[in-house]
Order: sequence, then structure tokens, then C-alpha cells
Amino acid sequence: MAKLDGKKIAMIATDGVEQVELTGPRDALRQVGATVTVIAPQSGTIQGMNHHDKGDKIPVDMTLDSAKPDQFDALILPGGVANPDTLRMNKQAVDFVRAFAQSGKPIGAICHGPWTLIEADAVRGKKVTSWPSLQTDLRNAGATWEDREVVRDGQLVTSRKPDDIPAFNRELIDLIAGVAEGRKAA
Repeated sequence: MAKLDGKKIAMIATDGVEQVELTGPRDALRQVGATVTVIAPQSGTIQGMNHHDKGDKIPVDMTLDSAKPDQFDALILPGGVANPDTLRMNKQAVDFVRAFAQSGKPIGAICHGPWTLIEADAVRGKKVTSWPSLQTDLRNAGATWEDREVVRDGQLVTSRKPDDIPAFNRELIDLIAGVAEGRKAA
């Protein structure tokens, strides 16, 4: 598996995040050497969810008002229904995601996470997947929706649900490592 030593990954989430969609990618990225920063609108902790049941409180490493996209090499948007629904109404979160999309840096989004990408106009012309209930929203935003465990289109990696996390992690790590190798060669 690729190594991501020295890579800094932003993970934006808030209360209602599907816990495993945050912890699974976070832990996999840390295992290959990346530094993952959990960013939220508020300091302290955010409430993780295990589908409809409350999960653990997850520590916040940095608040949105102090995070800058140029501090990070890649972005991850975990799902859960309440998490991205709240974030897509937060101007700072949408601006952060839009800056990432415009920069061409890698972005990973899982389950309901693409809702924030829609708000940032970051799916137009892209092939994506998501939780099935988002397919009409994504199509209306100009994306081509596919029902696959992981879809990669350029710098964007998307997945449908917690069961897809292993494939999502592999594709995202390979993408970030490829970007790192490409920049070294340039």
C-alpha cells in the first residue's frame, strides 16, 4: 500500500456524522503516515452516529474559522444524514470545499457527504456515487450517478455506504499517493 508520510488531510464534519465513515478513513490514512485533522464549525467534540443511534463523541482538532484549504493536501467529507445537511448550510464549510475543488486537490466523499459538494458546485460533469437517496440531487447538479462501491473521476473519489469503506480507502490513498508522486516528478 502507498505511503502518505507528510501528507496533511482535512476531514470536515459536524454533529450527526456517520461515525465509521469518519473513523474508518481517518484511521486508514493515519496508518499509511498521513496527518488527519478533524475540522468542525465548533470546537470540542462532535456527535458520531451509528446509523440512527448515538455513537461516540469525536474530538475536533481545528475549527472551520481557523482552517485554510492551502494547509492541506486532500479533503474528506464523511456522511451521515445530519452532518452534510448541516455543513451545506454553512458558508465557511461550502467555501472550504469549493476552494478544494477549484484547486484540483484530491477530495473523497462517502454516503451523504456529496451534499456539500453539490452546494459547492463541485460535481458538475463528474461521475460519482453516493447513498442512493442522493442520486437525483447529484444528477440535478450535473453529475453522472453510478451505483458502484467506489467511483473515481479525476481528483474526486466517492462511495455509497459504510460497507464500501475499504474500497473507498484504497482508492483515496492511491489517488493521494499518485498526486504526491506526480508533484515530485514535476
